[in-house]
Amino acid sequence: MRVAGHIIVAFWFLLFAGLAIYLYNAWRIDLFETYGPRYWSGLLITLKLVAVSIVIGALLSLPITAARMSNNRWLRGIAFGYVYFFRGTPLLAQTFLIYYGFGTFRPFLESIGLWVFFRDAWNCAILAFSLNTAAYQAEILRGAIQSVALGQWEGAAALGISKRVTFWKVILPQALIVALRPYGNEIILMIKGSAIVAIITVLDLMGETRRAYSRTFDFQTYLWAAVIYLLIVECLRHVWDFLERRLTRHLIR
Repeated sequence: MRVAGHIIVAFWFLLFAGLAIYLYNAWRIDLFETYGPRYWSGLLITLKLVAVSIVIGALLSLPITAARMSNNRWLRGIAFGYVYFFRGTPLLAQTFLIYYGFGTFRPFLESIGLWVFFRDAWNCAILAFSLNTAAYQAEILRGAIQSVALGQWEGAAALGISKRVTFWKVILPQALIVALRPYGNEIILMIKGSAIVAIITVLDLMGETRRAYSRTFDFQTYLWAAVIYLLIVECLRHVWDFLERRLTRHLIR
């Protein structure tokens, strides 16, 4: 196993070394000067898309989580169906369903004033990504809440604390610590998955990359994008590790 591990490490080292050598030898300053600002613009669009979707998804995940844990079987069933659909189908298919699917109902949407929203690819991307991540965040939060010992509820009840206060002041803070790492993984998946919005004409990082390649047919335009995505994920990973250590320092003995 150790030999296999060394072989894998050597393979990745040679691969990245080869890419670095290629970029160094094939570097075209004219391409960078022309498309560098567009890459920056696309990067900002990508970060905005992910940030807005994550926030909206977090807000939506709260009632979905409550419904999933409800004693009402109808609410549980509806929430389960929502989570099952958005976790069981590809994000690309969901994006297409919203962007192209709602377009088939244009007359109806125009009559109720919603076509202004659905005709914009950016709005459709936000909606698709928000609904998708809400399903994942709801399951993350539900699992985290269920991981908190029942004794916490019982102890709070013995002290005369209401269930609402117990949830917000006792249970949820502990659950969020448990959910912190899965939330980080979800954000990373969203960053990498955001590239698909280029297919519906949103000029995010991948959208600008595709446009640059269509005009230059230079392979290094995609290498630039890959390196940028890798740097974003690596930076986020370090930030998330710092937050996790900071928020769980009281648990380390």
